[in-house]
Amino acid sequence: MAKDNNQNNSNNEEEEIHDVIPVGGMYENWFLDYASYVILERAVPAIGDGFKPVQRRIMHSMKEMDDGRFNKVANIIGQTMQYHPHGDASIGDAIINMGQKDLLIETQGNWGDIRTGDSAAAPRYIEARLSKFALDVVFNPQVTNWQLSYDGRKKEPVTLPVKFPMLLAQGVEGIAVGLSTKILPHNFNELIDASIKVLQGKNPKIYPDFPTGGLADFSEYNDGLRGGRIKVRAKIEEVDKKTIAIKDIPFGVTTSSLIDSILKANDKGKIKIKQVTDNTAKDVEILISLASGQSPNVTIDALYAFTDCETSISPNACVIIEDKPHFLGVTDILKHNTDQTVELLRQELEIRKGELKEKLLFSSLEKIFIENRIYRDIEECETWEAVLETIDKGLDPYKPDFYREITQDDIVRLTEIKIKRISKFDTFKADELMKKYSDELAEVEYNLENIIDYSIEYYKKIKEKHGKGRERKTEITTFETIQAHVVAANNVKLYANLKDGFIGTALKKDEFITDCSDIDDIIVFRRDGKMLVTKIADKTFVGKDLLYVGVFKKNDERMVYNMIYLDGKSGRSMVKRFQVLAITRDREYDLTKGHANSKVSYFSANPNGEAEKVTVYLTSGCKARIKVFDFDFAEVDIKGRGAGGNILTKYPVRKIQFKEAGVSTLGGVDIWYDDVVGRLNRDEQGSYLGNFNGDDNILVIYESGEYELTNFELTNRYEAGKVKLISKFDPERPVSAVYYDSGSKTTYIKRFLIETSTLDKKFLFISEGRGSKLYFASTALKPVINVKYQDGKKRSEEQFEIEDLIDIKGWKAIGNKFPLQSVKDIKDITPKEEKKSEEPKKEEKGSTDKEKDKDVYTSGDSVDFDGDDDKEQLGLF
Repeated sequence: MAKDNNQNNSNNEEEEIHDVIPVGGMYENWFLDYASYVILERAVPAIGDGFKPVQRRIMHSMKEMDDGRFNKVANIIGQTMQYHPHGDASIGDAIINMGQKDLLIETQGNWGDIRTGDSAAAPRYIEARLSKFALDVVFNPQVTNWQLSYDGRKKEPVTLPVKFPMLLAQGVEGIAVGLSTKILPHNFNELIDASIKVLQGKNPKIYPDFPTGGLADFSEYNDGLRGGRIKVRAKIEEVDKKTIAIKDIPFGVTTSSLIDSILKANDKGKIKIKQVTDNTAKDVEILISLASGQSPNVTIDALYAFTDCETSISPNACVIIEDKPHFLGVTDILKHNTDQTVELLRQELEIRKGELKEKLLFSSLEKIFIENRIYRDIEECETWEAVLETIDKGLDPYKPDFYREITQDDIVRLTEIKIKRISKFDTFKADELMKKYSDELAEVEYNLENIIDYSIEYYKKIKEKHGKGRERKTEITTFETIQAHVVAANNVKLYANLKDGFIGTALKKDEFITDCSDIDDIIVFRRDGKMLVTKIADKTFVGKDLLYVGVFKKNDERMVYNMIYLDGKSGRSMVKRFQVLAITRDREYDLTKGHANSKVSYFSANPNGEAEKVTVYLTSGCKARIKVFDFDFAEVDIKGRGAGGNILTKYPVRKIQFKEAGVSTLGGVDIWYDDVVGRLNRDEQGSYLGNFNGDDNILVIYESGEYELTNFELTNRYEAGKVKLISKFDPERPVSAVYYDSGSKTTYIKRFLIETSTLDKKFLFISEGRGSKLYFASTALKPVINVKYQDGKKRSEEQFEIEDLIDIKGWKAIGNKFPLQSVKDIKDITPKEEKKSEEPKKEEKGSTDKEKDKDVYTSGDSVDFDGDDDKEQLGLF
């Protein structure tokens, strides 16, 4: 017995051990339960109605409270708490969010502002009610699936029967456990149009539309799926040369956060502004006053590059389908919602069809019951059963005509007809009513047979009724990529210690190189033939014996480097011209053939592909017949940086000296003039001047009555406020001018050709005198002007063609008296076709090597001659 007891105890212990659940397993189950609950009941919307549970419960509660009047939001919150067991704060936030979308809820009071980030007033101060649109498309108890609320006291909808792509119209954002969702809002009318296209068998394209307006680039939208991206921008306008205005802000950004980002960019030196003023009221308006000498065009680009004026949004369309999260594109969501709308409309028609059939049935029964005086046959019946049996027998001849069997409930309903109704029964009215039911039934049956056409008409009616004032706010466009280093303000100075090999912004005791931005890359070339590109810093060691230090611009095909180096293996001097288009930062590149003791003898950097001439001096003891000769870099083709080069000479070189500047060997370059900063550029900022080749110049005419010829170097700086006219110089095109001579107090007109050729020197072409001033200047062939002048006590206007007033004379000539003397203003009204500049042309590469930069030598990169019969390379000796 003791043994048996011990065995039983042992078995019980084993059973208890098997029942033990590890703590880790308990946490796993609890976590999965919690994750499922958050995903399904809190964060992710259902695809059917597009609502999260809290939103659905708010809509249901508001429908229960709906009497056409506004209700305090505090009361709505209280009503919703009967269904949503998560406190008033989450319900209040959800109501505010829905109200600000201005679609399902009509609001009254201070509901905040998504543009400025202002919060709404307390729930006890603001009111709401369902919109007419919500009442039209969201509710129908007859087709709603119901479930018990969390405490079992009430019923709430599983999903609302929404006959509209509500999820896409409102948009939604939520973070669950292990996943998130972000569906962006779309335009009301565009969704309806897209749903109609789906019903027509087409594949529509829909893009988000943000309530904040602005600009958006959807080229990488990816149908709203994970991995997609949208770039959104503020809408910025130039008010004047010193002020720009932000009119719309990007979605997800407030005016406050936007201004903060602008001030931070200014503090970091990325942009240069004087003041930011927020004038936002009914419409967004943020005014930005520019610092002196700042270009509005460049500043606008810099705002996009360095502030929240441009942001990126990553959509992630995740929805609940049959109690499971699914990742769908917005097109699939739209098709699902459209199919659901068709099904709901079909259900509503079926219900209405049944209702009409029942009405026809009972109307027929009522007519038979009264017209055939069946009600009199029951007067002699002594029991209730006899009454029902008598009526049933009276209906027997007509039963085959009914669509279903007559039930006892139908007969009971006939007994409930009042005597007053029987006495006033009108057969004609009864027939009219039955005809009305029959016609409506026929229409319903027709709509059921043509449910797609019916659905299309439904969408059209919704658009007609509720679509007014819901036009697209966000402009769909494509953004150009703004290069940050191009638009960044020059906020640091670059210095270099060429001998010791240090560069940086903190070396203020060393040689100043250039103004630049703190995001620029710096390129350096060393005597040993090595090249390096590195990020600008306070102090960086890049190698001793630096030849050149400058700002590196990626893919700059205009910058050409000319170099002569001694090859350490053969002793020959090699010459090469090359570009540096793309590199790996902080990696050394060897520009020679890589042999030891190679070194650079001559080096120059040429921003426009110039090819200068140099004088080469050979050693006195060498065997060359000609020991001093000139070499023109224009004879060498531009190749990749890895090219070995051509042989300059096989004899030892004593020194190489610069002889004279050359012209560009590249094609022409398009030049623009920014009249705010007074600088030339190739970034399409300002006015287009033309396509320039190496020997072309720029003509500048100043307010002072002076003209000047300059080259088209981008480093040129002009006093913008004093420039009257700037254009590409054409020696065959005359200058027309009207000026006032203070000495004789007379207004003159003159036409002349530019006869001087000296660059960077100003020539006065009007009379000298403190009060002399230039009214008008033009290089148009046939300029036309409108002159406002004082005629006695009144002001008059008159037009002149300058070509008719004077011939071309010398630039020093005084000119002819102008027909009008009391000139107040002269306006250029030359026809557009006369003033129109040539269109920008694509650059021609000329002799530039088409191959990309390589790190290896390729055939044809160098020319070598061996033996005593070597030809004299390049025809020099």
